[in-house]
Amino acid sequence: MAAPFALRDLFVELNDLKRVHSAGRIGSIAERLFAQGWSALTGGADLETVALDITAKALAASRLCDLDAAFLASTGLDQVQIGDILVSGLDAVGGAVDPELKARLADVLQRGEALQPGHLPAFVAALNHQPRAGVTCPGRARILLEPPENHSEHCLMVAVYGVVLSPFYRADPAVVFLAAMSHHFHNAAMPDAGFTGEMLLGDHLAPIMARTTQWALDDLDLPLREIVERARAVLPDDATAEGRAFHAADCIDRVLQIAQHLRAASLTMGTVLDEMELVHAGPVKGFHDRVLRDMRIP
Repeated sequence: MAAPFALRDLFVELNDLKRVHSAGRIGSIAERLFAQGWSALTGGADLETVALDITAKALAASRLCDLDAAFLASTGLDQVQIGDILVSGLDAVGGAVDPELKARLADVLQRGEALQPGHLPAFVAALNHQPRAGVTCPGRARILLEPPENHSEHCLMVAVYGVVLSPFYRADPAVVFLAAMSHHFHNAAMPDAGFTGEMLLGDHLAPIMARTTQWALDDLDLPLREIVERARAVLPDDATAEGRAFHAADCIDRVLQIAQHLRAASLTMGTVLDEMELVHAGPVKGFHDRVLRDMRIP
């Protein structure tokens, strides 16, 4: 069974949520959604509700960025107006999303029900500050691409991809979401030296990862800790539908993270000016064009 090629463009666009920042808000959109997800879970929200809420917000933000419910409400719009705008963001990118899942995501955005926030576990801040290793291979020097993503951004993106992929793999989206949100628990304490560093740890790798993972799990109260542990049972392999959805999402994110660096490096002014219309249509476009032509820019 071939992976769903139709979702490729959506995943490429979603990946940029790791790099979108706004004044007055700390961290990227992906980083903040990661924190929102864990806050809702510790606040007692239903797991599937959280998975759909965070995924819906991510898809809407792929075009709207931080023109989110909080901002729109601050400008005086009511919930119906806010919901309509957020759903328009979802519709703009969600053409390839499973129709039933898309309808559920749209309903979440339209209703705009706030999830009761709980405390933020210590591992959230730690993963925010733990950079990913870059491209590593045993026996070779690493390739570092700046700026690096952090582990909360990666976990959030894998979680969102996993929910979107779940209908294709006939997986439980809530389990996939939680497995992805927790799959780098060990890196809250363990610096990321990549595959290269892990191989150099040899027989010490497994017990170190188990110990550092447990430290993160200990930040969670029961019964949430046990729910997370059950979800993490799908991580070791692709023997389950949830495992397949998770591992598909994980490898897609790892490669798209590098692809965006290469895409930026190969960007041309033809793309920027002609395709993306950097100097866009408007009452002064003719004047703008003359200025650029006269000054031979670019």
